[in-house]
Amino acid sequence: MILSRVEEWTGRVKAELQRSFAEEYSSRETAGSFALGVFITMLPTLGTGLIVFVALAWLFDRINRVALFASVLVFNPVVKWGVYAASFTLGVLILGPVPGVTSAEVSLSAGPEIVTRLLVGNVILAVVAAVPGYFVCHRLVEAYQARGVDIVETIEEVVGPDQGVVGPDEKAVGPDGGPVDAAGEARSHGDDAHGTDGGR
Repeated sequence: MILSRVEEWTGRVKAELQRSFAEEYSSRETAGSFALGVFITMLPTLGTGLIVFVALAWLFDRINRVALFASVLVFNPVVKWGVYAASFTLGVLILGPVPGVTSAEVSLSAGPEIVTRLLVGNVILAVVAAVPGYFVCHRLVEAYQARGVDIVETIEEVVGPDQGVVGPDEKAVGPDGGPVDAAGEARSHGDDAHGTDGGR
């Protein structure tokens, strides 16, 4: 059951990222938007993270909104409690322990010594998560775009770069300038003239 939930969660993240790849943004902009979202989501924003996302999307046109909001799927509220415990533990390793306090008793309503350690560890973990998140997303975007280029190049190799699809109101023209029949074979002007004379 846990494995199926993890697969479902991974599929949702992948689907949202792929949807963001289709937006009109560069690979750096998409990766930067996702990394920024990861950084903000990991911070103890007290439920204001989505408001921050909306404000950033409104202020900056080059932020990929889909990639930004996709980061919420990575660090959902359940995961964030584990992040807070790890953040406090890291803060204690850096600033020293708080007498009589364990990671299970961490909250933002606690004393300033606890909050300081929580925030220090949280910012460090947010950076640690955002940096690889940027490079992973950047690589995925470039791979997605390269796959699209490969498809275009393959089509051009088959049909030729200068050939296109003939519209319903257009007539296909053969190499000698003559018309092309339904089977795709060129007919010469002489054949057309012979057919016209034979019909008299």
